[in-house]
Amino acid sequence: MVQIACPNCGDRIDLRDGVRMLTCPSCGTTLLYEDAVVRQAGSAGVMHDAPLLFGIGDRVRCPAGIFDILGHARFDYGRGWWDEFWALDEDGHPAWLSIDEGDIAVQRRDRTARGPKSGASLRLGDAFSHKSEDYRVTEVDEAKCIALRGEFDEPLSVGETYRFVNAQSRGGRLLSGEFSGDDAMWFEGQWIDPFDITVEQGT
Repeated sequence: MVQIACPNCGDRIDLRDGVRMLTCPSCGTTLLYEDAVVRQAGSAGVMHDAPLLFGIGDRVRCPAGIFDILGHARFDYGRGWWDEFWALDEDGHPAWLSIDEGDIAVQRRDRTARGPKSGASLRLGDAFSHKSEDYRVTEVDEAKCIALRGEFDEPLSVGETYRFVNAQSRGGRLLSGEFSGDDAMWFEGQWIDPFDITVEQGT
């Protein structure tokens, strides 16, 4: 853990290992930490109040593991929005917990491959294989990041638009791709029944 100073308000912030982006808890400025340098990274956006099952500072227990919630990003896809929470598990490994209209998913980034295709050619209903498992595309759309709070291991920008693809295997596994410009990120995981989740509220 290192201590940094917010370039906007001067507040001292304890930055945990692996965090590259965060919002200052004092003034709300979004900060990017790269090569031991802290700089402002734009607006944090407006996070309108909405009922959520969990939030920053909470500990979530579910069949996929135990997760401490550290960051909260909201994405608008036109018909509504969904919330994504960056978390660390008991071993300190990162994961994303997503909530969209009551559906909850836990996913981890697949850093070993760029996914089955670039993503640009995938269409609704397409079938493909990934790591010896058969998937079918269930959703293709675009979303814009509209608000950020807390800490993240990857830079995100309010106002940036991402193309995304969701696919599901016959066994219920979830595979998601996010694309921005030439960048592609793939995430593997599973759906979680909300009734199988226990939340320990943060202080």
